[in-house]
Amino acid sequence: MGTVGNGYGNGNGNGNAAIKCDIVVLPSPGIGHVTPLLELSKLLVTHHNFHVTFLNITTEASTVQNRILHSPDLPPNIHVIDLPPVDLSLVVNDQTPVLTRVCLNLQENIRNINALLKQLPNTPQALIIDLFGTQALDQIPNIPIFTFFTPSAHLLALSLFLPQLDRDVEGEFVDLPEPVQVPGCKPIRTEDLLDQITSRKNDEYKWYFYHVSRVPMSAGILMNTWQDLEPVTFKALREDSFYRNIPIPPVYPIGPVIKEYEPVTETVTECLGWLDNQPAGSVLFVSFGSGGVLSMEQQTELAWGLELSGQRFVWVVRVPNDANASAAFFNNGGDVADTTSYLPEGFVERTRERGMVVMSWTSQVAILRHASTGAFLSHCGWNSTLESVANGVPMIAWPLYAEQKMNATMVDEDLGVAVKVKCGGGVVGRKEIERVVRMVIEGEEGKRMKQRARELKKSAKKALEVGGASYEARAAVAKACMFTRNTVCTEKLLKR
Repeated sequence: MGTVGNGYGNGNGNGNAAIKCDIVVLPSPGIGHVTPLLELSKLLVTHHNFHVTFLNITTEASTVQNRILHSPDLPPNIHVIDLPPVDLSLVVNDQTPVLTRVCLNLQENIRNINALLKQLPNTPQALIIDLFGTQALDQIPNIPIFTFFTPSAHLLALSLFLPQLDRDVEGEFVDLPEPVQVPGCKPIRTEDLLDQITSRKNDEYKWYFYHVSRVPMSAGILMNTWQDLEPVTFKALREDSFYRNIPIPPVYPIGPVIKEYEPVTETVTECLGWLDNQPAGSVLFVSFGSGGVLSMEQQTELAWGLELSGQRFVWVVRVPNDANASAAFFNNGGDVADTTSYLPEGFVERTRERGMVVMSWTSQVAILRHASTGAFLSHCGWNSTLESVANGVPMIAWPLYAEQKMNATMVDEDLGVAVKVKCGGGVVGRKEIERVVRMVIEGEEGKRMKQRARELKKSAKKALEVGGASYEARAAVAKACMFTRNTVCTEKLLKR
């Protein structure tokens, strides 16, 4: 039977010093997958006395990923190993969708990991993977494997329900006349379903279905969220008969696991210097995460909307792409073109006194923490959502791909910290952009969202403190790694 909370034992700060073990961490390709697993590794090292071997998939790694993983600021007990590049030319091409590409890349790399693990000086106590690394459950024997499910608990509930949904429904889920009734949880409107399950005929669905069907085989499921952020969903995972009968392994809500620090570059220094000269809570930060891009038409409308709003802003601009909203997924931080050439003529000059345009990438964490930042126009990727909420910053929700529509609905309707943009005909118009920017920065509704965001910031801080629910869950993960490893070894000896 699955459990939610501390899982094995209670764990506490005083007892953690006795735990000493080695863990291997294997993230899926892409900075959005690498970041939360790296931050988890830092917590395990600094708070729970672990040594972490972090495996870096170098094939198609982005500039930002390589910079972060080879930063001299990493704790000394995190050892990053660059996996040798693999040849993907026979299995992917320029038209291969992101998830399929991620899964094939990881599949090719996992083939070589057993030999690498045998070369480590100490036998690992556990392996931590993320959602798209479940091939390891078959291919890496005799080591307990935990899955770090990096999106929301609501998506986990839907994902665990997906095999049953697949059996019960004929045709496409998006054609259902009613919202999807996830056991014990808030129903999900069909228009909010994640992209990977909107067509059951393509490879994206097949890969997603494959992995979520295997998550229950893990020794435990780590969640990048916290109990008080999604109480209804955690109650369902803990008590609903559907999940009890799967069954699922222990579930550990250990979040929010977010970046505490990013390397300070010249661009970051420039941004922070500009923010220092702006009034408190007056600046809108505009960024579409590590992989998101807009079409040329949409980027133009956004520029005009920001200009018409009259509000201060910092905007991370990328080269537009009319065909693929996730075009920067494998190339974040790699734009070399002057992206201001893709903005309306004269825009930068006309807004120079109250706006700052940044090319490709800057430190999202540093900007969200700055006192001058008043709101965040975001694609609502889960990492960005957590960073915004944990820093008490309200959002304008502008989802682009993956499960971001689900997240946008959550922060708008359930958490009350965001307003979703209204999209007509596929393009969000400049007047709508002007409306929501004014609302969040200077309107009464924006004030209510800011108050709610401050409340959630306190909730996140409390969960992470020593003795807090997320801290205790993380301590329980540490004990579970030791317990499960010893159990595996004992069972192996008994079979001899």
